[in-house]
Amino acid sequence: MSRQPTSAARKKAAAQWTATGTRRLRMGIGIALVMLTLLTGRLFLVQGIDPEGFAQAAVNNRLRTQTIEPVRGSILDTQGRTLASSIVRFDLAADQRHVPDSFHRTNKETNQTETVTKEQAVSEIAQILNKDAAEVKKIIVGEDGATKKGYSLLVEGVSADIKNAVINVGLPGLGSTAESERHYPSGSVAGPLVGFTDTDGNGIAGIEQSQNEVLTGTPGERSYEVGADGIRIPMATNEETPAQDGQSVKLTIDQDIQWAAQEAVMAKQEQFSAEWVSAIVIEVKTGKIRAIADSQSVDPQDPAATDAEYRSSASVTQAVEPGSTGKVATFATALETGVANPEDAFSVPNKYTVNNETINDSLPHATYDMTLAGIFARSYNTGTVMVGDKVPAETRYEYMKKLGIGETLDIGLPGVNKGIFLPPAAWDRRQQYTTMFGQGYSLTPLHTASVFQTIGNSGVRIEPQLIEAYVDADGTEHAVADPEQERVYSDETSAEMRRMMETVVTNGTSTQMQIDGYRVGGKSGTGQAAGENGTYDGYTSSFGGMVPIEDPQYMVLVTMYRPQGYWRDWSVGDTFKTIMSATLNHYNVAPDTTEPDPYKVFIGEQQKYPW
Repeated sequence: MSRQPTSAARKKAAAQWTATGTRRLRMGIGIALVMLTLLTGRLFLVQGIDPEGFAQAAVNNRLRTQTIEPVRGSILDTQGRTLASSIVRFDLAADQRHVPDSFHRTNKETNQTETVTKEQAVSEIAQILNKDAAEVKKIIVGEDGATKKGYSLLVEGVSADIKNAVINVGLPGLGSTAESERHYPSGSVAGPLVGFTDTDGNGIAGIEQSQNEVLTGTPGERSYEVGADGIRIPMATNEETPAQDGQSVKLTIDQDIQWAAQEAVMAKQEQFSAEWVSAIVIEVKTGKIRAIADSQSVDPQDPAATDAEYRSSASVTQAVEPGSTGKVATFATALETGVANPEDAFSVPNKYTVNNETINDSLPHATYDMTLAGIFARSYNTGTVMVGDKVPAETRYEYMKKLGIGETLDIGLPGVNKGIFLPPAAWDRRQQYTTMFGQGYSLTPLHTASVFQTIGNSGVRIEPQLIEAYVDADGTEHAVADPEQERVYSDETSAEMRRMMETVVTNGTSTQMQIDGYRVGGKSGTGQAAGENGTYDGYTSSFGGMVPIEDPQYMVLVTMYRPQGYWRDWSVGDTFKTIMSATLNHYNVAPDTTEPDPYKVFIGEQQKYPW
């Protein structure tokens, strides 16, 4: 039989319980007071000392930021026709975790809020994309019982119109990403000038490379708040700094002339199996380049299909010895300095020895009594040295530098070759003479074209121009500053040189360059080409001409490098005529109304002698 606690024991136990309870109560109250104090302090800190900071921290925790990529600018020809542009395409995808069974949207016709089921939305989207509704539902909603995907690709590469139509259905969980694709609608036309981009859209050749910063633009930024479920909060923070699209670059190139020139040089390259053929068309009065054509022209859409050497224009990257086109500087300088006149008489042999150096002409000929203009017309090296030797070497060098020889021609392309042109102090005994007829130095075809432009423009050299303007995304055009100009020769010297150039075409080496209805003037050249071991093992054949010669509007230079076959068969005359004729027709240059006015080639009445 158990014993019951005594009254005293019960009283003692009650007292102990009361004491323990009191301690627990006091401890609980103490903890509560501490918590209340901390909470009060926190509230004071949040609402009193830095309410904005804590509120902003909460917003930042919910804030999401997206970069808005700018659209890369276009590359245009002088008429505004597109040579390169960016086409923005969109990928559409669904976050299946956030696609609701139904949602609300505003009916555009009634302006009333309506409830739309996901099945209705899927049906509308399928119709826009012209896809099977069941397949679209599987992508957007997911399969029954399957784990919902955070990213489920619906369609790739759709236009902005299609993307907007799908997004405007209003189904939550759908999103889009933009991809910019570079497009070259003219293919290889002006390909080496336009250049191309890498897989990240950065320019790595041509204008795409040199003007990359201008074309790229400035990225923008979009910020918005999301809830705990990752869905955007409609009425919360929504800030956007628009992207600044890149400027377009407008070139001086005329696509029609560029195409005609490319077709012509491709045919010439095939005819003589040359390594390359190039053509340059320049507007004489402005220095604007209307075409730079290459026989091996890269297609920017597929640059790997072209050897790396020919992905840039040979007209600006390849420096060659010009040959007899280089005589233009020698004769013009002699006229300008007053040491000779076009009708001065010279006795011109087939071989000429000066300072223990013997100069030969390409073909044996009798000794002729010739005018200075006749020497130029028949392009005799012996007579050229007789003329050039009247001018101090330092003076010739200074005039050649004024013509841009040995200088970098900054036309906005990467990889421009300045050539090699040493000062007279570095010339050896023979080089002081070979530089008179286009040997002993090298330059690009563009340098030679610039020399001809100077003579055609009454002796005023204008830096060749390839970039005409920059165009904002809204169409505002900013013309580039006028290129630098420098008078090199007088009006009188230039007029005499043009008449001498006409003599070349009427009675000299280039009679096949005549064009019906127009007075043509120019100069041909055949220079030696150095091989890899430094010895000459090939040739460069060229012709530069201007029309109409009494007041030139356009000049064309054709250069053929390392043609195969017999050298006397080489001719770029038909190529020159094709390109110049296309240019004259395109720009409606009126035919001449005056007759040619050449100088006499020989002294005396007889003007016909064997070559």
